[in-house]
Amino acid sequence: MLKKILLLIAMLAVAVLGSVSYLKITEVSEPTLASARIYDAPRAIEPFILEGTRGAEVTESALQGQWTLLFTGYTFCPDICPTTMAFLKSRWSQLADATDFPVEVWMISVDPQRDDIERLGMYVNFFGDGFFGVRAEHKHLFPFVRNIGLMYSIPDEDETNYLVNHSSAIILVNPAGQQQAIFRPSHELGQMPTVNPNELVSDFGKIVRYLERVYAF
Repeated sequence: MLKKILLLIAMLAVAVLGSVSYLKITEVSEPTLASARIYDAPRAIEPFILEGTRGAEVTESALQGQWTLLFTGYTFCPDICPTTMAFLKSRWSQLADATDFPVEVWMISVDPQRDDIERLGMYVNFFGDGFFGVRAEHKHLFPFVRNIGLMYSIPDEDETNYLVNHSSAIILVNPAGQQQAIFRPSHELGQMPTVNPNELVSDFGKIVRYLERVYAF
């Protein structure tokens, strides 16, 4: 009888140790990131209708099935916007190779007064495949931009030569069409507040590998 009890205890101990070992092996730890932050939970994007540079209306369904980088900009921007677009283009292969899902960059024009769809299309098409432009009038644009946690300034109606203040952070949307992370700009004395390209590429790879395992998109 005693031998049977000891055998049963031994078998239970082996089972417990096996379960603990399995949990340690399969545990997915959140990655250490340089400047990005993964949200505690995916954030829904409210329904929207925008104009797209591919000639059709764009709704929230267009964000599904891919990883999307969203940032605000405008074609008359003298510094942050062309810099951001250029560094994303220069590191495109690294971004695309980090995941089996398609990757797309959305430039959200925050200057509807001057950025019509033709001008915006010419601008984003210069950077090649994977770059997409969207726009809308302020009454539709502002709620969308605010919903994803970004901002921009609205110039006076009679202004014609102006700058638009806008966020320089980049929002990451997951293949389910939800906000998943933010790439924050660096603020260095005397420098434009832009997202560090090397840190973005490194963080993007870590984030998508981690989240694709956690959520099994």
